[in-house]
Amino acid sequence: MRRSPADLVEPEAADDPAASEADAAGPYPRLLPYLLLIGGAVGLLAAFVLTIERIALLKNPEYVPSCSINPVLSCGSVMTTPQAELFGFPNPLLGIAGFAIVTAVGAAILAGAVFRRWFWVGLQLGVTAGVVFVHWLIYQSLYNIGALCPYCMVVWAVMAPIFWYVTLHNLARYTRRGGARRAVEVLTSYHSVALTVWFLVVITLIGIRFWSYWSTLV
Repeated sequence: MRRSPADLVEPEAADDPAASEADAAGPYPRLLPYLLLIGGAVGLLAAFVLTIERIALLKNPEYVPSCSINPVLSCGSVMTTPQAELFGFPNPLLGIAGFAIVTAVGAAILAGAVFRRWFWVGLQLGVTAGVVFVHWLIYQSLYNIGALCPYCMVVWAVMAPIFWYVTLHNLARYTRRGGARRAVEVLTSYHSVALTVWFLVVITLIGIRFWSYWSTLV
């Protein structure tokens, strides 16, 4: 018998028939903790490497980061812009803190931890802020900076599914009935389609923006 997200992360909802019914639409309940653990670890590693590269660049302005590959894929061009320090310190420090939390949450769920609604609301706010920030960075990289940071793109790639599946988990758990409930069921049924479209849109925008360079490589 297929288990709902409540079976893994919030047994207390079993006392609430409406909550139990909402859980039935959760997408792949076994996926979420592994996604948080692995996706968070990958994002944490990318943010950590970016921080090390940024420190090296601060020590030696002539240093060429390992992710500066060509005129388009160039971390150095991105790291030295104001956008790379939006809050007055290197953006990767935010990634280290945020992805460390995500990784810890995934590990805790796998270990049997139970989190209450307020915790999931807090996690939702965090991943939403993260995905909004990532989209702002995508826009800045494409249309203002004019260069791509490979390690940053790794962060983009893991942030999207983390946000998407945390959101679906919370919608499935706390949306109880009516038209909103049916909309959640549709989103859940086509969860992979929506995520694939997100990636294709970003890849297409990258291809169009830097086509003048990509075409010289063909």
